[in-house]
Amino acid sequence: MEAYTFTDPKVKQALAGFVLLRADVTKDSDDDKDLLTKLNLIGPPAILFFGADNQEITAHRVIGYQNAETFIKTLQRVKS
Repeated sequence: MEAYTFTDPKVKQALAGFVLLRADVTKDSDDDKDLLTKLNLIGPPAILFFGADNQEITAHRVIGYQNAETFIKTLQRVKS
């Protein structure tokens, strides 16, 4: 998604107002494994959304690839 979806100008615009954090867990270190376990993930790619209360909005969790058009629709659902 980094190469295609996040580089799309419409996606960049739709992400305005979101705080983005990226965790690179590709080294598969103990810390990486701990984070994946804590978030109940098998591995990347995954996009999680959190509310102002710091709780995950699990209904909008994205596992796997989404193209720009699909991801923009996901962002619109998160915002509503």
